[in-house]
Amino acid sequence: MIEATIEQIAIFCGGVMNDRAEAVKNTMIKGVSIDTRTLERGNVFVPFKGEYADGHKFIETAFSKGAGVTLSEHDADNMDYPAIHVTDGLSALQNLAQEYLKTVKPAVIAVTGSNGKTTTKDMLECVLSAKYKVQKTPGNFNNEIGMPLTILQLDKDTEISILEMGMDKVGDINFLSRMAEPDIAVITSVGESHIEMLGSRENIAKAKYEIVDYLKDNGTFIYSRDYPLLDEIVKKDTAYDIQTAGLLEANQYTIGSVTENEQGTHFTFKDVQFDIPQLGIHNALNASLAVLAGEKLGVSLKESQENLSGLKVTSMRMERIMHENGTLIVNDAYNASKASMISAVDTVGRMAHKTKILVLADILELGDYKQELHEDVAYFINEGKYQFTKIYTFGDGAAYIHDALTSEDKEHISSIDELRDKVQAHFNEDTVILLKGSRGMAVERVIDDI
Repeated sequence: MIEATIEQIAIFCGGVMNDRAEAVKNTMIKGVSIDTRTLERGNVFVPFKGEYADGHKFIETAFSKGAGVTLSEHDADNMDYPAIHVTDGLSALQNLAQEYLKTVKPAVIAVTGSNGKTTTKDMLECVLSAKYKVQKTPGNFNNEIGMPLTILQLDKDTEISILEMGMDKVGDINFLSRMAEPDIAVITSVGESHIEMLGSRENIAKAKYEIVDYLKDNGTFIYSRDYPLLDEIVKKDTAYDIQTAGLLEANQYTIGSVTENEQGTHFTFKDVQFDIPQLGIHNALNASLAVLAGEKLGVSLKESQENLSGLKVTSMRMERIMHENGTLIVNDAYNASKASMISAVDTVGRMAHKTKILVLADILELGDYKQELHEDVAYFINEGKYQFTKIYTFGDGAAYIHDALTSEDKEHISSIDELRDKVQAHFNEDTVILLKGSRGMAVERVIDDI
């Protein structure tokens, strides 16, 4: 994490020290905190002044817990603690992170996408960490606050920083790209996530494409031509290199021979056989993007093959849970879009189990597209060749799935307790159960007590 003197902190964030800070300007600061509940001794405290709350009222608490210095948007001259006056706390935090990144000088890999950001981030770490010291975005620290905090956690000897970039609106990714100035930029997918805020899939593609706005001229942009809306807007004549991978022949490198079983997903890429302990054709695509990034950083295909065979990803992303009675639970309940729900349904549909249960909860943040996109999931199931023993739906949006399904083996459930009882009644040998829904639905609660 960042280690710098108070004076260096002031220079990095563009602030002015008060007299008390000036008197101890050579004191070393280690780490940054925006929350006194998790603040550690020697941290710089960054209080934010929001619409409903003002973090400045916790400055005294921060020093009682051992803060070394605080930033302040208020007049710092009369403060009893070492303080650095800044015009805007969030901007100061971002400036501090941007300057610190320049001192660490890692290779920066920026990752965004409607689906698959976190899994691809995990895959990149898996591919690269055997050869380099790698640090990645923890959890969902992928916005204008989380990303600078991630950067400020980098050790000074970090060689590769993997930064996940999320967004709510046009311009968000542009801002994060400017802060990171990536060496490699990866777009995993373009789907319907955030369509409520962005209004159309075309706008989503444009917003994701902002990741290349500050990509270094000698850098590399990696994406899949499987997503036409993105491919149509990508500029092909650029200073930076462009590489594409996917299932379609239009890609520079094509994924082939994809199969799945209880052990994971198996596929060929660049004439090499890959076996990843993660279900889903979409994860073959995510892995191929990570392999291309690895190659750019000197990791051979054989090394990537070996590394990915031991892949471990963040929980609730096509996570396989084997119950003691033989039931396989596929927990993909961390988040959902139409595309990821269809992919998960397709994966379970192709599995060899005798009994196949779907538990489908709401896809959130769809706005006016709520009915249409939920019904699209039902149409995929209706038109598919798979036989599901039972399809349970949960939530107002998922009710549209239920209503559009032609199968008689369906049931819409109104409470999580009833859903838990229904699902657990199917626990048996040779059974697979898919749990899928947006994070706000927390559909994994149906297996909390197993």
